[in-house]
Amino acid sequence: MTRTTPERPVDIEQVIPELSEYRQVSTRLHPRRGTPTAEESSVGGPFLWPTDEPWPQCTESHKKRFGERLSEVRQTRELLAAGPTEEEYELLRSFRRGKHAPWLTDTDPIPLMPVAQFYTRDVPGLALPDDADLLQVFWCPFNAHGQERNVGVHLFWRRAAEVTELLMDQPGPVVVGRAGYVPDPCVLHPEQVREHQWGHLLPFPLRARLDEWEDWDDEDAVSYQFDLSIPPGWKVGGFAAWPVTGPQDVVCQCGQSMNLLLTVDSREWDRGTRSWVPIEDRDVADTEANTPTSIVVGRNGRLMIFVCPADWSHAQRVVLQ
Repeated sequence: MTRTTPERPVDIEQVIPELSEYRQVSTRLHPRRGTPTAEESSVGGPFLWPTDEPWPQCTESHKKRFGERLSEVRQTRELLAAGPTEEEYELLRSFRRGKHAPWLTDTDPIPLMPVAQFYTRDVPGLALPDDADLLQVFWCPFNAHGQERNVGVHLFWRRAAEVTELLMDQPGPVVVGRAGYVPDPCVLHPEQVREHQWGHLLPFPLRARLDEWEDWDDEDAVSYQFDLSIPPGWKVGGFAAWPVTGPQDVVCQCGQSMNLLLTVDSREWDRGTRSWVPIEDRDVADTEANTPTSIVVGRNGRLMIFVCPADWSHAQRVVLQ
């Protein structure tokens, strides 16, 4: 089923025409539970990975033995989705965080977790270097990487046609730092939408006009930030949202301002962004349909991955909001 974002409740460019200069097109990915194959774009699905290429590993030094068993995270979700018996509830109550991989030292390599893959044929606006047509996103599921102590993101890109023999038994870590870093299999329903710059990054005269236009006394009134600016949920491209820290300069090691590649969102919508609920999801808007991937980043927030426009081989930046 396709997903269709409703028309915005107000065409803000009719109210303030100058906002057309602060417009971009992004691609909402609309992940929904499914059974994707390696030949499809997905979140949490199998990757198109060749048998003759080593599976990527995290080689950074951090604690890797303590956390939750990946197998137990997946079993918990399966049992809860099916409705566990009393015996199964007892089993779930036995699952605990702990030192489940005592043989691992901080410096031992561990397999990265496959998170999402995107074929350029499926995702409008996704342009990759080196004539690649497939982007694969991995991470190390521990808050232990970089100065910000985030999840460790790794990007790979390739030409899909060059994968002639598919690796069927795809590894993963034994232990994960957080269950929220384990994605459930989802198919995608990409849709291009128009969005506008985060309000605090607009020139002051436009911000002042928006303040005059908004009805601050009516909590149900249309809001630029929540209804007209940046859509919630997983998306490729577009503008970055800064609800937690306020706007930041994201600059590459080479001095270039970096581009937002991918937004990973804990929720596809919430009470503040219900105007973005796809038409096809209106009947389930008040259910857990807004958390299809089971990924939780930060405190039910967003994780944004930035890349260098000059050279994708430069280290990407990961920002939590």
